Amino acid sequence: MALQQRVLPSNPPARATITRDEGLMLYEDMVLGRTFEDKCAEMYYRGKMFGFVHLYNGQEAVSTGVIRAMRRDEDYVGSTYRDHVHALSAGVPAREVMAELFGKVTGCSKGRGGSMHLFSEPHHLLGGYAFIAEGIPVATGVAFQTKYRREALGDASSDQVTACFFGDGAANNGQFFECLNMAALWKLPIIFVVENNRWAIGMAHERATSVPEIYTKGAAFGMPGVEVDGMDVLAVRGAAQEAVARARAGEGPTLIEALTYRFRGHSLADPDELRSKDEKDIWQSRDPITQFKEHMTSEGLATAEELKAIDKKIQAEVEDAVKFGIDSPEPDPADLYKYVFAEDE
Repeated sequence: MALQQRVLPSNPPARATITRDEGLMLYEDMVLGRTFEDKCAEMYYRGKMFGFVHLYNGQEAVSTGVIRAMRRDEDYVGSTYRDHVHALSAGVPAREVMAELFGKVTGCSKGRGGSMHLFSEPHHLLGGYAFIAEGIPVATGVAFQTKYRREALGDASSDQVTACFFGDGAANNGQFFECLNMAALWKLPIIFVVENNRWAIGMAHERATSVPEIYTKGAAFGMPGVEVDGMDVLAVRGAAQEAVARARAGEGPTLIEALTYRFRGHSLADPDELRSKDEKDIWQSRDPITQFKEHMTSEGLATAEELKAIDKKIQAEVEDAVKFGIDSPEPDPADLYKYVFAEDE
């Protein structure tokens, strides 16, 4: 029996209004994510990239909509094993992300993390995590330290917001409920972002949970829950801006459920035979980049030629990242135990 899926939110919040410059920024960020992931697939299938690689194609509006509504290099981002695009939106250079995927010492995790464990202290990227819901307690802890520094240590500059990303499958795990409870109890400056792409590996979301509407689960803790169209970057941005403002003002956390879809299999090793063609076609027709491109041109915020120029610029940036990654040195075996323990300055 076919399962009923939510495609659009029942009570969507207001979409963000943007300037021309903001629109160009959002478009470039989404195109960078898509182009980067397409290049990863090419490198993987050519035998140049190894291990498990989980791509983000189709979900770009969520990463861009949330992270680019925050302060780069100041606010914190906690990711999952599908972390490449979160890293790029957070400002980690494409060169460093690509080099990490090639296992090179110039990668953002020094070649030790690979696809699922990207980390960048300068960009406040808290890491990618292979275990389901593993990053939720980490992000909650980071939000706690922000509040502690401000209220207990008197650091008035400590007003950072943490965005914690995870998938629909993680919302059935204990860490999710425990951390929502603590965040609401202590009014932590955190945004819990559920990227509900309908499938937890091969398990359809509607088969795995008794209450498919994840955003409603915030109410159990007195936390605002918002359901947004995760294929519309302006819808996500609008919800994120409101959540960021609440968190920064000391009003506590928000739970955002973004209804989205991954265009590729769970990983590049997944033949993707469990999802129907009709289902894929429905979501493919709502491609977030295509929709936003049409918005930009129809609203007179950019011309088709200007957007094509951005496409070309990003393609060159990604090609440069590949060359940088391939040409970079391998980690030195003599440094095998480096970074295992804290080292003296």
